Amino acid sequence: MKYTLLIPLAVLAMAMNSYAQTRIYRCGNTYTNNAAEAQSKDCKPLEGGNITVVEGTRVSVPPATSVRVANAQQAAPAPGSGPRVDSNEQRSRDADARLILESELKKAEARHAELIQEYNNGEPEKLGPEHRNHQKYLDRIQELKASIARNESDIAGIRRELSRVASK
Repeated sequence: MKYTLLIPLAVLAMAMNSYAQTRIYRCGNTYTNNAAEAQSKDCKPLEGGNITVVEGTRVSVPPATSVRVANAQQAAPAPGSGPRVDSNEQRSRDADARLILESELKKAEARHAELIQEYNNGEPEKLGPEHRNHQKYLDRIQELKASIARNESDIAGIRRELSRVASK
């Protein structure tokens, strides 16, 4: 009994909703629901569900921007024209850079020696779980190979940097 009043109201609401939507026409990239305008522009009616069109905003560029860009280009310093450094200061910086590179080279060479020793010519010692799972052992060998290759390229890069610093 309670629902006897709700059912007719629901039917009435659905019927009103179907009348609320008018026919929509597409005219190129624009849409309209005005039938007279659609006929005059030879627009095509759209079939299907509801359509929502939100117009975007136009970007307005103030005319003074071109002046600001030109002023910014004039005020920007040319690349490489930074503050000059005293030659003694530059020598001390180069010496510091050389010391840092040499210490990094020593660390990389020590790490390389450790990796080579652990790799043991492709037959490293098996660790605990690797006795039962041979794939883990093979994966560790691959990781060691990759680490050795990466470390060798690091050493080569540091030596290149050292040769650049020494040549200045």
